[in-house]
Amino acid sequence: MSVNKPIYGVMAEFDNPTSLVTAARTAREQGYRKLDAYTPFPIEELSDALHLHKNILPFLVLCGGICGGLTGFLLQYYITVFNFPINIAGRPLNSWPAYIIITFELTILFASITSVLGLMALCGFPMPYHPTFNVSRFSSASRDRFFLCIEASDPLYDHEKVSAFLGTFEPTEVSDVAH
Repeated sequence: MSVNKPIYGVMAEFDNPTSLVTAARTAREQGYRKLDAYTPFPIEELSDALHLHKNILPFLVLCGGICGGLTGFLLQYYITVFNFPINIAGRPLNSWPAYIIITFELTILFASITSVLGLMALCGFPMPYHPTFNVSRFSSASRDRFFLCIEASDPLYDHEKVSAFLGTFEPTEVSDVAH
């Protein structure tokens, strides 16, 4: 008795990046929105073809840096003005030029930590399992092959139509991706 696994989507394998970009661009033009590409190296044209322009990570890093700078400055201000004020040669207690180094260092520290944690959160890490790992040839995605997957959650998804559509680009192989 065999149990059919639910389908995650349909994946096409290409042997060059140009074919992948063409297939991704055409899929977007046909109205498919739930698709993803897997490549062994970054392809700038692929980001344009998949419309992956909206990214919140720079804003998160900016907010992290601002929080770090404010934390560094306010921490030093509190310590030197309220917690442990020392009058040195008649200088004001709030001698902000002395705060620059720590403020800068905490700005960089908070921004970098926000960058790493934000990237991991936005990419969905840690992800020890993904349905695309069920495709036998997917292991070559990190070496020399290029893959385009149209997910079953796409509103236009029809298994037969998607398989035929991906087949028109003359891929090396078209595979079903099981959950």
